[in-house]
Amino acid sequence: MESLPASTTRPSRATPGALVIGQSGGPTAVINASLVGAVRTALASDLVGGVYGARFGIRGVLDRDLLDLHAEPPGTWDALLRTPSAALGACRFRLDDDTTLQALDGLRALGARYFIYIGGNDSADTAHRLAQAARAADYDLRIICVPKTIDNDLPATDHCPGYGSAARFIALATMDSALCTLTMPDHYPVKIIEVMGRDAGWLAAASALGQARPEDPPHLIYTPERPWRAARFLADVRAVHQEYGFVVVVVAETVRDETGQALGAIASTGVDAFGHHLLSGAAQYLVSLVIEELGLRARFDKPGDLQRMSSLAVSDVDRREAELVGRAAVQAALAGETDKMVTLVRVPGDEYRCEMGLAELADIANATRPLPPAFLSATGTSVTEAFRAYALPLVGAPLPRYARLGAAPHAW
Repeated sequence: MESLPASTTRPSRATPGALVIGQSGGPTAVINASLVGAVRTALASDLVGGVYGARFGIRGVLDRDLLDLHAEPPGTWDALLRTPSAALGACRFRLDDDTTLQALDGLRALGARYFIYIGGNDSADTAHRLAQAARAADYDLRIICVPKTIDNDLPATDHCPGYGSAARFIALATMDSALCTLTMPDHYPVKIIEVMGRDAGWLAAASALGQARPEDPPHLIYTPERPWRAARFLADVRAVHQEYGFVVVVVAETVRDETGQALGAIASTGVDAFGHHLLSGAAQYLVSLVIEELGLRARFDKPGDLQRMSSLAVSDVDRREAELVGRAAVQAALAGETDKMVTLVRVPGDEYRCEMGLAELADIANATRPLPPAFLSATGTSVTEAFRAYALPLVGAPLPRYARLGAAPHAW
């Protein structure tokens, strides 16, 4: 991992060049904060001759569909800092050899010298392809990626902007849904909560961050890092139900069985441009299994897109860091860096703090960082204190502690 230059230095070129910025992949609650950080830094630099936003990610470059961000009223950026989703629009579009050259032609025609792309694993692939093609064409184009994904699965960075807010949302949603189940445990004693996370269990693990007591839900967590076994799952649910009278289960949508088959593939709706399966159905499958095999009534909650970009549970830490990585990306490009992604580097110590770094896109594109074994219990169905120490600083303000009535029953 490389260190980000401490200050901006002038690249070896005589005239300022345009900067193009795009957003890609699933939107988050704080992706616009990265946009704001990048745009404000670019507008303040005399090395940048114009700042343009590509609408719908790289498709905006291909279609020459750009916004002149210099023309936006200054007050827009203050409001956008706290606006969820992707203001420029996003995409899931994979470049091939022809479209890569087409994109370079469009950027060259604009006089672009800097390209900033905000996204995750697939966006890193797009940016890396462009950087390689620009280098081969001897085109002086500085390309920097800004990390963004609720999946938190990008290599080389401590965590990813977007994850802290999504983790906070899932922790709160699990706490609230569990209380609803506890209210009438004889009505629907088993609750299955399905969360996103692609091929890593970071978001599912975050469901445990609101636990205040060992008996607090979620009682069982299933992540893609451990093979799912039907017999073990049913035994786990039965045991928890016998002990507490109700069960709250959190399952990642990409949990797979021992054969590698994703439970959510039951209702798969195809694949996206990068070949990732569009899954649906893990929770439905588990509910059916519980009903049929255990004879217990069960239902599921599936937050869907809300967990990705809801403004209801934004982490102040997440928003602040999202803005910082946007700034750092432009600073790195202006300093002459290219084919890199900004990273967050956690500083050891009692107080949580991160510094900015840089990593090679070649090490990030299409790669996945799973949940480390040390963050999961021996059974794989709960998290460890090491995970809590890692994740709690990222969700911002302390999570609420709900009260329970503890008085002894009154005999009458």
